[in-house]
Amino acid sequence: MLLKTSLRSFLAHKGRMALSLIAVVLSVAFVSGTLVFSNTATSTFDKLFASTASDVSLRPHSDRSADQQVGGKTRTVPVDTVRKVAGLPGVRTALGNVFVSNAVLVDPASNKTVGPTTGAPTLTGNWIETPRPSLEVTSGHAPQGPDQVLLDADTAKKAGLGLGSPLRLITGSGSYDLKISGIATFRTTNPGAALAFLDTPTAQKLLLGSTAYTSVELFGDGSRGNDQLKAEAATAVGAGFDLKTAAEQKAENVKGVGSFLSFMKYAMLGFAGISLLVGGFLIINTFSMLVAQRTREIGLMRAIGGSRTQVNASVLIEALILAVLGSTLGLFGGIGLAMLLIRLMGAAGMNLTSASLEIGASVPVASYTVGVLITVLAAFIPARRAARISPMSALRDHGTPTEAKANRIRAAIGLVLTAGGAALLVAAARAHQAATGGSLLGLGVVLTLIGFVVTGPLLAAGLVRVLGAALPALFGPAGRLAQRNAIRNPRRTGATGAALMIGLALVVGASVFTTSMVSSTNEQIDRSVGADYIVDGGRTGLTPAMLSAAKSVKGLDHLTEQKEIPATLALPDGSKSETELSAVSPTFVNDFRLPVKAGSSAAITGGGISVDEDFAAKHHLSVGDRITVDYGRGHTQSLELGLITAKGNSLFDGNLFTGIDSVAKVVPAAELPQDAALFGKAEAGADKAKVLDSLQNSLKAYPQLVVKDQAGYKKIVQDQVNTLLYMVIGLLFLAIVVAVLGVVNTLALSVVERTREIGLLRAIGLSRSQLRRMIRLESVVIAIFGAVLGTGLGLAWGITAQRVLSGKGLSTLAIPTGTIVEVLLSSAVIGLLAALLPAFRAGRMNVLAAIATD
Repeated sequence: MLLKTSLRSFLAHKGRMALSLIAVVLSVAFVSGTLVFSNTATSTFDKLFASTASDVSLRPHSDRSADQQVGGKTRTVPVDTVRKVAGLPGVRTALGNVFVSNAVLVDPASNKTVGPTTGAPTLTGNWIETPRPSLEVTSGHAPQGPDQVLLDADTAKKAGLGLGSPLRLITGSGSYDLKISGIATFRTTNPGAALAFLDTPTAQKLLLGSTAYTSVELFGDGSRGNDQLKAEAATAVGAGFDLKTAAEQKAENVKGVGSFLSFMKYAMLGFAGISLLVGGFLIINTFSMLVAQRTREIGLMRAIGGSRTQVNASVLIEALILAVLGSTLGLFGGIGLAMLLIRLMGAAGMNLTSASLEIGASVPVASYTVGVLITVLAAFIPARRAARISPMSALRDHGTPTEAKANRIRAAIGLVLTAGGAALLVAAARAHQAATGGSLLGLGVVLTLIGFVVTGPLLAAGLVRVLGAALPALFGPAGRLAQRNAIRNPRRTGATGAALMIGLALVVGASVFTTSMVSSTNEQIDRSVGADYIVDGGRTGLTPAMLSAAKSVKGLDHLTEQKEIPATLALPDGSKSETELSAVSPTFVNDFRLPVKAGSSAAITGGGISVDEDFAAKHHLSVGDRITVDYGRGHTQSLELGLITAKGNSLFDGNLFTGIDSVAKVVPAAELPQDAALFGKAEAGADKAKVLDSLQNSLKAYPQLVVKDQAGYKKIVQDQVNTLLYMVIGLLFLAIVVAVLGVVNTLALSVVERTREIGLLRAIGLSRSQLRRMIRLESVVIAIFGAVLGTGLGLAWGITAQRVLSGKGLSTLAIPTGTIVEVLLSSAVIGLLAALLPAFRAGRMNVLAAIATD
């Protein structure tokens, strides 16, 4: 009977439930879509790694798990290693592999790089027939000879290349013009990498500069397990190699891509959680207003014997019906969202296929759990309020019991939470350690957010009165009525504004953070960088030919070289630290003004070494201490610590500098890496713009290089930061959409609730245009109220975050005034748009029918 009554009530008010249903659908779709996408991506990589991995892979030993290069040279395996393992019992075949990720492919016709620009790598190697191939030649033939290359089909299609097309290969040893002899297609889904293959002798010569391999792949005949095969191969080849079974290779590869997929998954789930929270406010408002409109109905139910428990259960069952329906639609909507994400990732370089969607049991379980839990919890307060309606309410007009005492308690709790959160934000801003400040910031954000939500009714009563103060003067009776309507039910206004507040607070906070980041970087560049030009070597670094071309430019006073050299430091406190040293030319001190904590910048190019302040404090280092540097392959030297750089400049934090001349005393020139970057300065009196043009033209044949002046470099930094900001705003867009639905729903239900009142207003002379204006103005005031709260919170969060990270390079606070103005104006527009349908409906009401409404 109770279920039947609840279902009848739900169907009777299905129109009023529609927007709440949409909110549940959107929020659940974000959750289910994220899980489906994550599962599909993970499964794709799992299948790829499982289907192509050799039984045992043998590679050169490296203490650096993520770095196969030492001294700029790729670690290699001698060719006779293949012979040593090929004859072992249980080995069906052993193949020598050449694969590097530091080569660049260029289309000579367009002079543009071929392959992904970000994310997935460009891999170049030798083409060999393997028992478990990841690709098969589907057009043309395998490379044969020094001028032929095989390209994967996806990369060829994106670049518009085909059989016979020219392709330039740029490696650390030079540039080589090739022709495409064949196109190969992935047997499984291409994860997005660009692959190019040469024949083995050419790959060894161009990619390694020696007759060697980067790995040897063993495939067993089934007579031995992989672990046994690995052990016997390790004994045969001796020390100096790392061997991994197929399972170990898969785990290593999954770990490499898993960190990115996990970050993306949890970031998206976090934004889904924000949307669910905003949707919760919408649901609370919906059921609160429905309960208020059904006061007499519920009173009659109580009068004929209905218990409080039954009334409570009736409302919760309606919420459960809404939750199940919304979760079901959201589940299927999430599958569509996952397919859209797969397409977007394909455009970004990660090729997945929607034909192999991995849904799994976790997706529907999570979807229904989240949807039902949030909806029922949100409906609990209105249900509890409905249960307290007495039978006498059936004899009175609509209205819920007043709860003045509860409101006072709520306001007191909210003020305490807000004050506590504000105190934590102040403490975070004053914290000396970024880690401590970050923890305090996180707690402060949570408490201030909850505090503002709880005190929403109190804030609404005061702020809306102020925000709407000008309405009576500007819009007459319609403006006065709009102001009073917004104040009439501060709880409802507070909840509606809070939904919008959350999304806008995060937008403003992220804007303050990113704007401060750009301003801080620009200020640090202006203060610390004296170089006029910057050349970034990208994946390949700068080859001798590139360096020679740059040095030939007229109008340059000098070029400073910078090499990144992996090294292990043996420190006076007995510890060791694996790091990268920035080895620089003597002119480096003319191009950069290093922040000095102790010592002298001249020590860098005078045979010494520098560390940053945090590194020195961690290892108890002082100027004059000796540090032993191990460059690998038996090359070591002792350097004196001559400079400790002050922290707070992100350009230098974490960097350790020494001179190229110092490193060259112990590391042979052939083992030194290519330059990672160049820094140039124009001659006195030279036209800097013309010199930049000449420098860019001299390196035009190498499109992978970034050649900029200071202004161009600042623009790159700003674009990167803005990309992050736009991504955050894009993910918050769903929460803002749900909040707008909340405004629409509040107004729509409010119009229904005030049907008789609207009829009376029309009867005493309020015109249709005035009525519609009243509803639109009420909506604008509520939206601006939420925007003002969100702006205040976002500013507090963003400013505190900047202060917490001020010692980590975020030294300049910048308030994005333009963004704040846009948020406030956009909120007014949101209010107008949200009111269109409710205002139109109100204007069409029949006056007599409205007055007669019970």
